[in-house]
Amino acid sequence: MLVQAKQASQAAAAMSYPFRADTPAGKQRGFQNSLDLMGLKLPFSRNAEIYGQAEPAEYVYKILSGSVRTYKLLDDGRRQIGAFYLPGDVFGIESGANHRFSAEAMADTVVLAVKRATLTALAQTDAAIARELWQITARELDHVHDQMILLGRSSAQERVASFLAEMSERSENQSEFVLPMSRQDIADYLGLTIETVSRTFSSMERRALIELPSSRKVRLKSRAALRNMHS
Repeated sequence: MLVQAKQASQAAAAMSYPFRADTPAGKQRGFQNSLDLMGLKLPFSRNAEIYGQAEPAEYVYKILSGSVRTYKLLDDGRRQIGAFYLPGDVFGIESGANHRFSAEAMADTVVLAVKRATLTALAQTDAAIARELWQITARELDHVHDQMILLGRSSAQERVASFLAEMSERSENQSEFVLPMSRQDIADYLGLTIETVSRTFSSMERRALIELPSSRKVRLKSRAALRNMHS
């Protein structure tokens, strides 16, 4: 990612951005439009690293296509996935100077990379951008809090049910959707083994809570029952 970051920095320095937050037109544009106008498109192949744990957090990213996972390697060598990001999601916003997690593309992915310093400068003059940055940060904190509760108190079935409910809510078709992540990714996200995740999926299918037309496609048969399992 260091080479790509250098390329992005050089391109960003050469660009003349059409967006200005201090103009009437600029004030009418939302945060997402700001990213679209200022961002540099970067492609990543499946499993390619976008940034590494403890690297300088110089950019903020928006997914145009594909999907991304963030993860941290624990002291015992295990991998803990922090979050999954889908098209339209923004990631890479940090409170400190460095990234706390690594980020990898789960499939062929295209992201918009925007200089963090540029966004910070805009936020100082544009209340809408500052508010959106705060809201993204607040949602990230809420997710971390919910994840801590889920991993600390829930059974395997409750964790998987919560995960499926989350992916359903983030999908255009909430009753049938394709999971962009592998079973191992799900296991590392939920703090389970891959065998436990597979057994739990099979158990839910036998109980007619879900259908699995393929290894990645999930069809929810009883959303109410699924909600009750993790509520």
